Amino acid sequence: MITKPMPATVCTCLAVRQGARQLTQFYDRHLAPVGLRATQYPILARLHRDGPMSINALAACLVVDRTTLGRALRPLERDGLVAMAAGRDARTRQLSLTPAGAERFAVALPLWQGAQAAFERGYGTAEALALRAAMARVVETI
Repeated sequence: MITKPMPATVCTCLAVRQGARQLTQFYDRHLAPVGLRATQYPILARLHRDGPMSINALAACLVVDRTTLGRALRPLERDGLVAMAAGRDARTRQLSLTPAGAERFAVALPLWQGAQAAFERGYGTAEALALRAAMARVVETI
């Protein structure tokens, strides 16, 4: 039996999660040619932009818990795109983008930009900007 998704008016959390899943799948399709997922691209992008950082700092920047970040990091580390080294003390780990990671990021960037542009064409540029602002407000508020 096929059922319809629950209407967005039922629950804010459900509506946002449904939308997030659809967007994640959309970006996954765009990033697939370079072997990255929508959950992995922001890791490479953040390390490219900000340089090496601790796992805790990266998790805070991406607003994810360490367990979720760890799942996304494993294949990136396995594939030599991200390196993990000892941090300032024995309890911390420092993440950095490897040369292979920087190269993969450079190849992925136009695909990500294509996903952004395609989403905005379909959803509307002003609406996409408002959506990002609304989600940023959720992050700041809760």
